[in-house]
Amino acid sequence: MELILKRIAKRKTYTIGRLSLSPDPSPVERGEPKASPTGGGLEGAYFCDTLEPIWRDYKHGAYKVKGRSAIPEGRYAVAISYSPKFKQWLPILLGGPEFNRKWQGVRIHAGNTASDTEGCILVGKNREVGKVLDSRIWLHRLKQKIVEARARGETVWLNVE
Repeated sequence: MELILKRIAKRKTYTIGRLSLSPDPSPVERGEPKASPTGGGLEGAYFCDTLEPIWRDYKHGAYKVKGRSAIPEGRYAVAISYSPKFKQWLPILLGGPEFNRKWQGVRIHAGNTASDTEGCILVGKNREVGKVLDSRIWLHRLKQKIVEARARGETVWLNVE
Protein backbone atom coordinates (compact mmCIF):
# COMPACT_ATOMS: atom_id res chain seq x y z
CA MET A 1 0.00 0.00 0.00
CA GLU A 2 1.26 3.45 -0.86
CA LEU A 3 0.37 6.45 1.31
CA ILE A 4 0.87 9.73 -0.54
CA LEU A 5 1.39 12.92 1.46
CA LYS A 6 1.12 16.02 -0.71
CA ARG A 7 1.95 19.21 1.14
CA ILE A 8 -0.48 21.91 0.09
CA ALA A 9 0.11 24.81 2.52
CA LYS A 10 3.61 25.66 3.75
CA ARG A 11 3.13 28.40 6.33
CA LYS A 12 5.48 30.15 8.79
CA THR A 13 4.48 27.98 11.75
CA TYR A 14 2.99 24.80 10.24
CA THR A 15 2.54 22.67 7.12
CA ILE A 16 -0.80 21.26 5.94
CA GLY A 17 -0.96 18.25 3.66
CA ARG A 18 -3.39 15.83 2.04
CA LEU A 19 -2.94 12.13 2.67
CA SER A 20 -4.12 9.74 -0.03
CA LEU A 21 -4.09 5.96 -0.28
CA SER A 22 -2.98 4.29 -3.46
CA PRO A 23 -5.78 2.07 -4.79
CA ASP A 24 -3.34 -0.20 -6.63
CA PRO A 25 -0.23 -1.39 -4.80
CA SER A 26 1.16 -3.26 -7.80
CA PRO A 27 3.01 -0.28 -9.38
CA VAL A 28 4.64 0.38 -6.03
CA GLU A 29 5.81 -3.21 -5.71
CA ARG A 30 7.54 -2.81 -9.08
CA GLY A 31 9.07 0.46 -7.94
CA GLU A 32 6.98 2.43 -10.45
CA PRO A 33 4.90 5.13 -8.76
CA LYS A 34 1.56 5.63 -10.46
CA ALA A 35 1.40 9.01 -12.21
CA SER A 36 -1.71 11.12 -11.92
CA PRO A 37 -3.70 11.94 -15.08
CA THR A 38 -2.88 15.64 -14.58
CA GLY A 39 0.83 14.89 -14.68
CA GLY A 40 1.63 15.90 -11.10
CA GLY A 41 3.02 13.42 -8.62
CA LEU A 42 1.40 10.20 -7.47
CA GLU A 43 -2.28 9.40 -7.52
CA GLY A 44 -4.48 7.97 -4.81
CA ALA A 45 -7.84 8.26 -3.09
CA TYR A 46 -8.02 11.16 -0.60
CA PHE A 47 -8.02 9.85 2.96
CA CYS A 48 -7.49 12.75 5.38
CA ASP A 49 -5.44 15.89 6.04
CA THR A 50 -2.11 16.18 7.81
CA LEU A 51 -0.32 18.74 9.95
CA GLU A 52 3.43 18.97 10.40
CA PRO A 53 5.90 21.50 11.75
CA ILE A 54 7.51 24.04 9.41
CA TRP A 55 8.56 22.81 5.96
CA ARG A 56 12.16 23.59 5.13
CA ASP A 57 13.80 23.51 1.71
CA TYR A 58 16.56 21.01 2.48
CA LYS A 59 17.45 20.63 -1.21
CA HIS A 60 18.54 24.27 -1.28
CA GLY A 61 20.52 24.50 1.95
CA ALA A 62 17.90 24.67 4.70
CA TYR A 63 18.73 22.80 7.88
CA LYS A 64 16.71 20.85 10.41
CA VAL A 65 15.66 22.60 13.60
CA LYS A 66 15.20 19.98 16.31
CA GLY A 67 11.53 19.49 17.16
CA ARG A 68 10.33 22.17 14.72
CA SER A 69 10.93 20.81 11.22
CA ALA A 70 8.89 18.72 8.81
CA ILE A 71 10.66 15.69 7.36
CA PRO A 72 12.27 15.89 3.92
CA GLU A 73 10.42 14.81 0.78
CA GLY A 74 11.02 11.18 -0.02
CA ARG A 75 9.73 7.64 0.24
CA TYR A 76 9.67 5.90 3.62
CA ALA A 77 8.71 2.43 4.77
CA VAL A 78 5.95 2.48 7.39
CA ALA A 79 5.68 0.03 10.27
CA ILE A 80 3.60 -0.01 13.43
CA SER A 81 5.48 -0.28 16.70
CA TYR A 82 4.87 0.47 20.35
CA SER A 83 5.64 4.06 21.35
CA PRO A 84 6.78 4.36 24.98
CA LYS A 85 6.20 8.14 24.76
CA PHE A 86 2.54 7.80 23.69
CA LYS A 87 2.01 4.41 25.38
CA GLN A 88 0.28 2.95 22.32
CA TRP A 89 0.99 1.26 18.99
CA LEU A 90 1.63 3.90 16.29
CA PRO A 91 2.91 4.07 12.72
CA ILE A 92 6.62 4.90 12.50
CA LEU A 93 8.63 5.97 9.45
CA LEU A 94 11.75 4.04 8.52
CA GLY A 95 14.40 5.41 6.21
CA GLY A 96 18.02 4.90 5.32
CA PRO A 97 20.93 5.47 7.72
CA GLU A 98 21.00 9.27 7.16
CA PHE A 99 17.24 9.63 7.78
CA ASN A 100 17.37 7.39 10.84
CA ARG A 101 20.29 9.38 12.27
CA LYS A 102 18.64 12.79 11.86
CA TRP A 103 14.95 11.89 12.08
CA GLN A 104 14.82 8.92 14.43
CA GLY A 105 11.38 8.17 15.87
CA VAL A 106 9.18 10.07 13.38
CA ARG A 107 5.65 8.78 13.88
CA ILE A 108 2.14 9.41 12.66
CA HIS A 109 0.01 10.28 15.68
CA ALA A 110 -2.93 12.28 17.00
CA GLY A 111 -2.76 16.01 17.69
CA ASN A 112 -4.42 19.22 16.60
CA THR A 113 -1.80 21.98 16.24
CA ALA A 114 1.87 22.32 15.32
CA SER A 115 2.64 22.57 19.04
CA ASP A 116 1.43 18.94 19.36
CA THR A 117 4.29 17.65 17.19
CA GLU A 118 8.06 17.76 17.34
CA GLY A 119 8.54 16.60 13.75
CA CYS A 120 5.92 13.87 13.48
CA ILE A 121 2.90 13.84 11.18
CA LEU A 122 -0.53 14.52 12.68
CA VAL A 123 -3.66 13.24 10.89
CA GLY A 124 -7.20 14.62 10.94
CA LYS A 125 -9.46 17.04 9.06
CA ASN A 126 -8.25 20.58 8.32
CA ARG A 127 -11.46 22.47 9.10
CA GLU A 128 -9.76 25.29 11.03
CA VAL A 129 -6.76 27.34 9.94
CA GLY A 130 -3.52 25.76 11.15
CA LYS A 131 -5.24 22.76 12.76
CA VAL A 132 -6.40 19.23 12.12
CA LEU A 133 -9.49 18.03 14.00
CA ASP A 134 -10.89 14.58 14.88
CA SER A 135 -7.31 13.38 14.97
CA ARG A 136 -7.85 10.27 17.11
CA ILE A 137 -10.59 9.03 14.77
CA TRP A 138 -8.40 9.46 11.68
CA LEU A 139 -5.37 7.91 13.38
CA HIS A 140 -7.48 4.85 14.27
CA ARG A 141 -8.72 4.56 10.67
CA LEU A 142 -5.21 4.90 9.28
CA LYS A 143 -3.83 2.25 11.63
CA GLN A 144 -6.63 -0.09 10.51
CA LYS A 145 -5.69 0.45 6.85
CA ILE A 146 -2.01 -0.24 7.58
CA VAL A 147 -2.79 -3.40 9.59
CA GLU A 148 -5.12 -4.66 6.82
CA ALA A 149 -2.44 -4.05 4.16
CA ARG A 150 0.19 -5.86 6.22
CA ALA A 151 -2.24 -8.77 6.76
CA ARG A 152 -2.51 -9.05 2.95
CA GLY A 153 1.29 -9.29 2.82
CA GLU A 154 1.76 -5.77 1.42
CA THR A 155 4.62 -3.48 2.31
CA VAL A 156 3.40 -0.04 3.38
CA TRP A 157 5.16 3.05 2.05
CA LEU A 158 4.72 6.78 2.61
CA ASN A 159 5.66 9.02 -0.31
CA VAL A 160 6.09 12.63 0.85
CA GLU A 161 5.87 15.22 -1.91
